Amino acid sequence: MTLLPATPAHFDDILALNAQAVHFLSPLTRDKLEHLHDHAAWHTVVVDADRVTAFLLAFAPGAPYDSVNYQWFDRRYADFLYIDRVVVAPAAQRQGLASRLYHALFETARSRGMERVVCEFDVEPPNPTSEAFHRRFGFAELGRQRVTAGGKLVSLQGAEVPPP
Repeated sequence: MTLLPATPAHFDDILALNAQAVHFLSPLTRDKLEHLHDHAAWHTVVVDADRVTAFLLAFAPGAPYDSVNYQWFDRRYADFLYIDRVVVAPAAQRQGLASRLYHALFETARSRGMERVVCEFDVEPPNPTSEAFHRRFGFAELGRQRVTAGGKLVSLQGAEVPPP
């Protein structure tokens, strides 16, 4: 399996993967994916036999992105890479693909001189798998916010980028 920069040729697979995980993520249309891709600081896929089996989409400060979670970080920090979404195909889970993507993202942040990587995960309803995964990468809670009226509560997380 190979990590590659995402291109429009990968969009059909990315949209299909996002649809499979939409209960944890926001829905994604082709137009929105094109917009996000154009403004992403880092958009990488894992490819196996010409199929995308995982992807990660991340943003730096100042991106024209209307996500309330991204905006929370953008208002508070001048230096970060925000993980908007990471998805691994069900058949490819438990093979270390998300870890490979995170290691590569942290290396990119380090090479760009960035101080932190940030993200969020659901705490209402709970997502203990995501929480445990992020703890292994040194993420800690920076805040919480409700993202829908009376609905989902997210934990806003940050991890320092370790020096080389």
